[in-house]
Amino acid sequence: MGQTVEIRDVDEIGDVLLIDTDRSLTGQDGYAITPAQPGRAVPGELAKRLFELGIGIDHVYVLQNTVSVRRPGGWDEATTSQVTDVTSHFLRHYEAEKEAEKEDESEDE
Repeated sequence: MGQTVEIRDVDEIGDVLLIDTDRSLTGQDGYAITPAQPGRAVPGELAKRLFELGIGIDHVYVLQNTVSVRRPGGWDEATTSQVTDVTSHFLRHYEAEKEAEKEDESEDE
């Protein structure tokens, strides 16, 4: 359920990764989120999932359709891919349950 968020563009500026999406994730107010001060609602949940990657992200800022993610030490292809994957699948619900159902079905065959 839910829809995949299309990533339109990804830019790296020093320690910050800027992700431009096809969806508005906030209203006109931006949300700054750190692990010590978790956000709320949609931006807070996205930030929580990004922090849980365990790749050293220390700040997320979400404003409308742009997600800015700071990782001291910069970005490489693998970490960029992890962040864009979480962002693009963020609005998809029940994926874990669907995967478990697929595994159960394949075991029954």
